[in-house]
Amino acid sequence: MPMKTAVSIPDPLFRAAERLARRRGLRRSQLYAEALERLVGAERSDEDISAQVNLVVAGVGTAPDGFTREAAHRSLARVEW
Repeated sequence: MPMKTAVSIPDPLFRAAERLARRRGLRRSQLYAEALERLVGAERSDEDISAQVNLVVAGVGTAPDGFTREAAHRSLARVEW
C-alpha cells in the first residue's frame, strides 16, 4: 500500500512539476514518486561505484612504488607553486 506524505516545495518548482506532469500524462503523485525513485537509484549507483573502487584499492594498495613516486616528483617539479 502506498504511503501518503505531505511536502513543501517552492512555488516555481511546484508549477514546473505540474507542467511536466501534464505533458507526460501523469498524476502529480506519480511524477514525484518517479523523481524520488530516480534520485534514490542514482544514490545507490554512487554507493555501488564507491564500493567497487574501494575493492580495487584494497587489492592494489595505496603505498607508492618507485615509479609512482618518481612520476609524482617530476610532475610536481613542473608546477609553479
